[in-house]
Amino acid sequence: MIKKMSIVGLTTQLKDRLIQQSLERRLMQVTESASPKNSGTDKNFAGSMVSEDFYRFDRHPGYKQIRIIQSGAQRLGLANPFFKLHDGVANGHTHIAGQKLLNFSSYNYLDLSGDARINAAAYAAIEQYGTSVSASRLVSGERPIHRELEQAIARLYDTSDAVVFVSGHATNVSTIGYLFGPRDLVVHDEYIHNSVLQGIQLSGAKRLSFPHNDWQALDELLSQQRSHFERVLVVVEGIYSMDGDYPDLPRFVEIRNRHRVFLMVDEAHSLGVMGLRGHGIREHFGLASKDVDIWMGTLSKTLAGCGGYVAGESALIEHLKFLAPGFLYSVGMSPPLAAASLAALQCLDQEQSRVRTLQDRGRYFLSLAKTAGIDTGSSTGLAVVPAIIGSSIKATKISNAMFAQGINVQPILYPAVPEKSARLRFFMSCRHTEAEIEHTVETLASTLARH
Repeated sequence: MIKKMSIVGLTTQLKDRLIQQSLERRLMQVTESASPKNSGTDKNFAGSMVSEDFYRFDRHPGYKQIRIIQSGAQRLGLANPFFKLHDGVANGHTHIAGQKLLNFSSYNYLDLSGDARINAAAYAAIEQYGTSVSASRLVSGERPIHRELEQAIARLYDTSDAVVFVSGHATNVSTIGYLFGPRDLVVHDEYIHNSVLQGIQLSGAKRLSFPHNDWQALDELLSQQRSHFERVLVVVEGIYSMDGDYPDLPRFVEIRNRHRVFLMVDEAHSLGVMGLRGHGIREHFGLASKDVDIWMGTLSKTLAGCGGYVAGESALIEHLKFLAPGFLYSVGMSPPLAAASLAALQCLDQEQSRVRTLQDRGRYFLSLAKTAGIDTGSSTGLAVVPAIIGSSIKATKISNAMFAQGINVQPILYPAVPEKSARLRFFMSCRHTEAEIEHTVETLASTLARH
């Protein structure tokens, strides 16, 4: 038995030695082929071992997915519903390729983008300050229009101060990415915007989500997790842009106070839409400004410009102005954009009938759609009303069919939403008339019946 085991052991040793020698010879070949003394293609031996998937953009998984979707649409005879060229201002109506259409794919809720007063303010700013302020405001200085806009936003929210960024998406990314870190926790609604997710990823903080608008689930989660982290941020939206509903914000404020966490509200779609004066979800619920730590919003919707803002206590705003990378290392806001948004804020306060008309039109659309048996999900009829179709292909077909009938409405497809929740998303405008809404819902219902 001992002799037999010795033979087996010797055989194993010989095998190991042969494998080792083979590896040594292979290593020498690789070393010699990579040596500078060699010429020709042998120099690139190491590079030749890299798959084309890793140095060609047309092999990138994301691009290949786009091509698969586009090829599938072409085989089905579906026109591409995206990147349509608008010939002029897009509000309740638009012109695409010379055709006038009813338009439900614009965030121009209060019809202020394109308004003569807004345009005049932008022109005046160009005459006085030009079209660019060059570097960041910290480096190349500010213009009075910047501070006027921030002061107006702060007054609207009744906060100490505000700061504007050149991009709404970058506002969330930079604010969350800078203020929080690996020892912190960020908890968000499961339907939160991509910009918040990107900001959390940048921060390195732990990320957890809770079911949509479920404040009880958030309360339970924080009861289990709060003690394990230093700073904790809870993020919700004023109006969720895919669904058109909103959170029971007073419940979230109570949870914020009890668990001693920061609360952030993204008001991109609720400013100008909620509240008697259009001052957003705070006005809708009658909350104090201090009930929320970070008020965030965008300038590209109600405020007819481009960019984002944060309003809050002076310590927060000063901190962001000096150290948030998205503000510190980015250009200051273009003067005509700042002037346009400031003028839009002034119009919002002077013409509150626009807000009431928008709210009435949204609720009317929702009521008619429900009566027609259209699945509108959890929408409250405030600015956003989805028509849930349940299939990306079908949603694209319905969108194309509506376009052919003079109605522009974009489909929302997988992966932006789950495949079974693919939808058409209708954005309301105060310019829409009741007759136009009736026509749209009737057209949608009959189109759905045919498909």
